[in-house]
Amino acid sequence: MSSSNFPHHDRPSRGGYRGGHLQQRYNSHGGQQPQHDRPKKEAILDLAKYQDREIRVKFAGGREVTGILKGYDQLMNLVLDDVVEHLRGEVEEDGQPPEDQTRPLGLVVVRGPLLLLISPADGSEEIANPFIQNEE
Repeated sequence: MSSSNFPHHDRPSRGGYRGGHLQQRYNSHGGQQPQHDRPKKEAILDLAKYQDREIRVKFAGGREVTGILKGYDQLMNLVLDDVVEHLRGEVEEDGQPPEDQTRPLGLVVVRGPLLLLISPADGSEEIANPFIQNEE
């Protein structure tokens, strides 16, 4: 049997629905219904308290920068201003650590998947482990 034996409207389109568009469900009041009733995901790290403050960021490739946090999203993409990269030098022959060399970068957009560590530039504080469940 070839597909030409069937009327066009009986065949599913590429999107699974007629015309390739997803059908939307509406409630009795005409509003759109959510597809799934899932609780909202809560971020583990609340970056709002670091907004407009200087933070230190370490990347997967080993680079480190400090800058003022201007914005962020749920994917942990960051917008940093007045960014300074801290360059790593080679360890001296006498075993002394290298001098801290810096390079100003200005305004930077940082992709979340590259981040290893985010901390306040003025130090860090101990917080409760969010992964430990309280037994009550």
